[in-house]
Amino acid sequence: MEMHDLCAIAAREPRCVLATAVKVEGHAYRKQGVSMLLTEEGAMYGSISPGCLESDLQARVDRVLATQQLEFVEYDMRPEDDLSWGETIGCGGLIIVLLEPVCGELWSILSRMHTYFQSGSAVELTRSFYDQYTRIHYVIQPAEDAESKTSLYPSPVAKGASLGPINTMITEETPIPRLSLVVIHSSEADATASHSGESNLQKDGLTEAERWDVPLQISARYEPKPRLIIIGAGNDVIPVARLGKSAGFHVVIADWRETLCTAERFPGVELVLGFPREIMPVLDIQSGDYIVLMSHQFPREREFLELLEDRNYAYLGIMGSRTRTARLLNNLPPLKHLHSPVGLTIGADGPEEIAISIAAELIACKRAVVAAERRNAQRGIAHATDGHRASGR
Repeated sequence: MEMHDLCAIAAREPRCVLATAVKVEGHAYRKQGVSMLLTEEGAMYGSISPGCLESDLQARVDRVLATQQLEFVEYDMRPEDDLSWGETIGCGGLIIVLLEPVCGELWSILSRMHTYFQSGSAVELTRSFYDQYTRIHYVIQPAEDAESKTSLYPSPVAKGASLGPINTMITEETPIPRLSLVVIHSSEADATASHSGESNLQKDGLTEAERWDVPLQISARYEPKPRLIIIGAGNDVIPVARLGKSAGFHVVIADWRETLCTAERFPGVELVLGFPREIMPVLDIQSGDYIVLMSHQFPREREFLELLEDRNYAYLGIMGSRTRTARLLNNLPPLKHLHSPVGLTIGADGPEEIAISIAAELIACKRAVVAAERRNAQRGIAHATDGHRASGR
């Protein structure tokens, strides 16, 4: 589930907690920076693990909401001889999760992020920790400059370094949630020791967060959902739209046939009614859009492609045989990012399997963009799974 979805859910859930994997070492089901929401009523949105950790995280929700305190929780599944986690743990990594009550400043931040996403803008969220991780401050800003889209930069704050101008935003009167540290080790003995008396870390004058080397400042860039524009509203489009939504796309269905382009047939998607020349100004195609032609109407698709000639977009898929596509493109200038026949070659047969092949190709193309960012990164982790990236000091 995308951060776009979590922000929308947080706006309607009166009492919930945001869980974020702020550090991951070794193999893990999800990557560093991924988030999920847990509500007081027991609902879970998104995931951090394949189900190994969520029940334990849910058990902490009542305390986090009651105390209005943040918590760091460590899940260490690295020891090979560890049996305390049972058969549900198959990751074998270290995951440190930050639990934050969605209230006050954080609630406002998530609401503003949702507004940015709705307008199609990327945002950067920065968490700054103070006083040995006992205080936190949030800063959000639009991430619009092109250079930041292809670079993962470390936060300028190092341990013991001055926070610079950011300090001017914090005063003694600023209400910042306090932080508590909870350690969940990979063995019962360690877990018991961590909750009884003074820990070795405390004796050393270090907090758990310091020993875990959690950055003093964590920045994460979140992208809005890319648009998947499907030209056509036939029956074979229905599973493509459904899978597109599940894959994290904002789905738009465009067609000129009123009886097909309906909310009953395509619940939860954006509908645009009209012929190609009528819908083009409404669609306002942008460089990050994914387009699939599957109306099976040769003249209308040819008209659409002629109008697409000078536009920038991320993906263009055309349903049909290579022979049909060659006729469709006859005498047109070469089109960018063309995929025809649309979908990965998996031997698909029937609407459902074809939809799976199309969704798989869309995901592969979307991931390729993030992979390119990852190759250019000097520090940090690119997160294809949530469409964002996180960086630390």
